[in-house]
Amino acid sequence: MAGWVGAVRGAIGFLTRIPVSYRDGDWEALRSRPTAFPIVGYVAGALAALPLLATETLPTPTVALGYVLAVYAVVGIHHLDGVADLGDALVVHGDLERRREVLKDTTTGVGALLAVSLTVVSLALAGLGLAGLPALAAVAVAVAAEVGTKLGLAAMACFGRASHEGVGRQFTGASAPASFVAPAIVALPAVALTWPTPIAAIALLGAVGGIALPWYWANRSLGGINGDVFGAANEIGRIVGVHTGVIAWTLL
Repeated sequence: MAGWVGAVRGAIGFLTRIPVSYRDGDWEALRSRPTAFPIVGYVAGALAALPLLATETLPTPTVALGYVLAVYAVVGIHHLDGVADLGDALVVHGDLERRREVLKDTTTGVGALLAVSLTVVSLALAGLGLAGLPALAAVAVAVAAEVGTKLGLAAMACFGRASHEGVGRQFTGASAPASFVAPAIVALPAVALTWPTPIAAIALLGAVGGIALPWYWANRSLGGINGDVFGAANEIGRIVGVHTGVIAWTLL
C-alpha cells in the first residue's frame, strides 16, 4: 500500500503543480506503477474543470479563459518545454543525431515558438468549445480527456522504447506491456461520465489518439521517446481529447 501511495505522490509531483509532501522512493514507485498516471488524471482533470461549472452563468470567453488558466495552474507550464523542444526538432534539417542535438539545445528557435503558440491557442479554442456545452457535460469531457491523456502516457511507458538514457528510459525500462492492463481498468470509469451517451469515451479515446501523434513521430525521427516526448504528449493528448469530445457532443 505504501508503494502505491508513493507512486501517486510521485505522479502528482511529476505531472502537476499540486503541492505534495514528496518523499524518497516516490519516483521509483511511480516508475514501476504506471497506474498512477490515470489516477492523477482524475484529480488534475477535476480541478482544471472547476471553471466549467460556470458555463451557464458567465460569458463563454470568460469561462474558456478560466479553463486555460486552471489547466496551467494545476499541471504547470513545464510540459510546454517538451513542446518547444519537439517544435525545434521538427523543423530542423538533418539526421537523427542532429534532431537529438536540437532537443538538448537550450536556444529557443522559431519551431519552438510556433509549437508553443499553437498549443496554447489550441487549448484556448478547446476551452471555448467546452464553455459552449452544458456545465456537467463540459466537466465530463474535460476530465475524460485528462484521464485519457494520462492513460496514453502510461501506454508510452509500457509499450514505448526510449531513444537514449534519461526520463524516457526510466519509465520504459521499468514497465512491461502487461503493466498496461491496470491503468486501462482504472481509466474505464471515466467513460461513464456522460452515460448513456458515449461522449466521455470518445474524449478519452481522442486523448489517447493524440498521444500517438508525438509518439509515432518520435519513433520515426528520434529513434524512440524521451522526456520531451512525454511532456509534449501530455499537452497534445489533452487538446485532442477535448476537441474530440466537443465535436462528438455537437454531432451526437
